[in-house]
Amino acid sequence: MRPIRLIKIILASLTAIIVSACCEKKQWDTSNEFLDTSHDRVQVYYDIPFKRTGTIKPRDVSEIEASNWTIGCEVLDRDFTSYDSYKEYLPKLGIKKIRLQGGWAKTEKEKGVYDWAWLDHIIDDAISRGLKPWLATSYGNPIYEGGGGTDLGGGFPVSEEALAAWDKWVEAMVTRYKTKVTEWEMWNEPNRHGAEAIAENNIRTAEIIKRVQPHSEIAGLVMAGTSPTLMDDYLKILSDRGKLGLFKWVVYHGYIMNPDAVYDRVNELKKIISKYSSDLLLRQGENGAPSGYCPGFALREYEWTEISQAKWDTRRMLGDLGRDIETSVFCIIDMYYQNWGKDDGTLNIKGLIQSDKTLRAVRPKTAFYSIQNVASVFDNQLERIPDFKYDINTNKSISIFGYKNVKTGLNLVTLWFDGEIPNNYFDTESVDITIKNGNFKNPVWVDIFSGRIYEIPKTDWNNSGNSYSFTGIPVYDSPVLISDKSNIKFQ
Repeated sequence: MRPIRLIKIILASLTAIIVSACCEKKQWDTSNEFLDTSHDRVQVYYDIPFKRTGTIKPRDVSEIEASNWTIGCEVLDRDFTSYDSYKEYLPKLGIKKIRLQGGWAKTEKEKGVYDWAWLDHIIDDAISRGLKPWLATSYGNPIYEGGGGTDLGGGFPVSEEALAAWDKWVEAMVTRYKTKVTEWEMWNEPNRHGAEAIAENNIRTAEIIKRVQPHSEIAGLVMAGTSPTLMDDYLKILSDRGKLGLFKWVVYHGYIMNPDAVYDRVNELKKIISKYSSDLLLRQGENGAPSGYCPGFALREYEWTEISQAKWDTRRMLGDLGRDIETSVFCIIDMYYQNWGKDDGTLNIKGLIQSDKTLRAVRPKTAFYSIQNVASVFDNQLERIPDFKYDINTNKSISIFGYKNVKTGLNLVTLWFDGEIPNNYFDTESVDITIKNGNFKNPVWVDIFSGRIYEIPKTDWNNSGNSYSFTGIPVYDSPVLISDKSNIKFQ
C-alpha cells in the first residue's frame, strides 16, 4: 500500500472517530434540543367558547423559589437510566427537588472501598443547575453475606457483618454529602418485611444520619400503597421507643387507577398520624402513570396513552396540593429494567421523557409539558384557601380547590371531573360556579393539559361584593383553572 494512501486511510479513520464521539456527546449531553417551546406544543381537540389569549410560559427552576414538587430521578444506582441523557431537561421542567437512591452496591463493590464518582457527578451537576437532591438509603449489597439485594425483593441487611457495613456506608454517605443534601429517605417500599423490621431499619439508619447531620430532615416508612394497618403499627413502635422525633415525614406510594380514588385512604393515614404526633407530615413519595400498555410494574396491563398519563399525573399533583401533601412525580424518564421479565429486560414507561433500551432520551412526552405547566403556575406564591366555599351546578364527582396569591390576594381555582380513570378524550361540559369570598380582577380560563389560556368574557362572569359567579365554564377529566390573569405567566 502506498504511504500517501495509508495516510489518507488513517486520517479518514481518525475523522470518523472524532465525528462519532461528537455525535455521541451531542446525543447524550444536549438532550433538551428536542424541547418544543411553541404555543401549540401540546395538541388538544376541544371547542372552547372563549377567545384564546396565550399559553403558559414555562419557568426555569432559577425563577422558582420553592414549590410542592419533587421529580423522580431513581434507579441510577442500578443503571436503568442515564443521568446525562436527561440532565438538561431538569431545569426546564421547573421542579426543584429530585429524588435519588444512594446505591450502596454501586458505591462499595469491594469490601471497605467506596467509589463515589458516579454519585458525586450527579449531585454536583444537579446542584449546579439549581436543583435540590434528596437521597434514599436503598438498597442492600450482596458482596456481604446477609447483605440484602439491590432491588425491592432483595431484603434488608441482616447479618452482623452486613449491618456493620451498612452503618459505615450510611455514615460515610451522609458525611460526604452533608453540605449538599439535607433531606434523606429510608429504604424504598419495604412492606414485605413487616412493621417491626421496617422500624428497626429506619431507627438505626436515621440515628446515624442525625448524628452526622443534626439538622437533617428524614422521611420514614416509605411504604408501597396506603395501608392504615402498616402505618399504625409502624408509628406505634416509633412512639413506644421514643423515636418519632427522628422523622419529619412518613411516606406512602398511592398507585391507583383513578388517582382521585386514593384520598379516603389518605385521610385514614392522616388520622393515624394525628394519634401519635402533631408534627409528623404525610408525604406522597412516588407516583406516576405509564404512557402506554405496560405488562409489569404499578398500574400495569391497562391501555394507557400519553393523554391519559398526562391527565393522571396532573390530577395526582393537584389533588395532593389541594390536601397539603408534598408530592413526587415518578419519573423523569423511561427506565430499562435489565434482565427483568421473560426477555432481556423490560421498559417501565412512566417517564415524562421517552427512552429506549439504549437509555438515551428520545423526546419529551405530553406529560412533560403538562407538568411543566403545573410547575410554572403552582409555586410558593400561591397558598391554599382552607375554608374555600363555592356552589356549582353539576351532578358529577368533581375536585375543586381554591388558592390565593400571597402578595396580591387574587384567586385561582382548580377544577376537574374526578370520578373515573382519565380517558383519552377532550369532551368538556359547561358548569356554572359561584365562588364565595372571591377576589378576581381579570379572570381567565386555563387548560393545564395544554397550557392554553382563554379570556372569560365579561358576559360570562359577574360579582356582587366578594361573591363571583361564572357561567358556561368548560370542565373535563383534566385540571382546568379559573384564575386571575396576574397569577399566570404568559408566553
